[in-house]
Amino acid sequence: MKQIIYFLATTITILSFQSCSGDKDAKDAADSVNQVKERTPNVMATGTLEVNLSDAEFATKVAVEGMSEVELGKIALHSTNNVKLKDFARMMVKDYNKSNQELASIALKKNISLPLILDHENQKKSHELNEIADGDFDRVYIKTMVDKHKSLLKVMQKEAKDGKDAALRTFAAKTAAIVQSHLDIISKIQESPK
Repeated sequence: MKQIIYFLATTITILSFQSCSGDKDAKDAADSVNQVKERTPNVMATGTLEVNLSDAEFATKVAVEGMSEVELGKIALHSTNNVKLKDFARMMVKDYNKSNQELASIALKKNISLPLILDHENQKKSHELNEIADGDFDRVYIKTMVDKHKSLLKVMQKEAKDGKDAALRTFAAKTAAIVQSHLDIISKIQESPK
């Protein structure tokens, strides 16, 4: 009984911290909840983490990045007049909404707590893109997408190779192929003359 009370109190404290601290610690708070779940075995059937902690951390990182891709895609849809970028942004919103739903389904089955809002870094990038003058938006958005997709591709490939959980490894391998295709498309846009 003490374990159940400890687990619930810790989870409520962490979630309260997440809601009070705002965007800055969303990913960290989800990672903390997952750490508590890992350290509190057999508290109750739905209270324990069903995966390795590194797999849970992968899921929280990818969840934040997926939300960011959707958010930045929506900003691009309203901020650019470049047809290729609008098409790319639509693809970001569609593909990452689908990916986010798939990850959420896996997380639910594995009892992984995912962040519900962007972390500080991604909120800052979203704010920056919203504030950019029209002439610079396309260049900054393209560079942001290239950088984010290179980084995300590495994360996906590492999980696909080293992940312990079969469902997350499969998700990472499948999603890595999508991320690579996004990177190829945005790199071609970046290289094309204006």
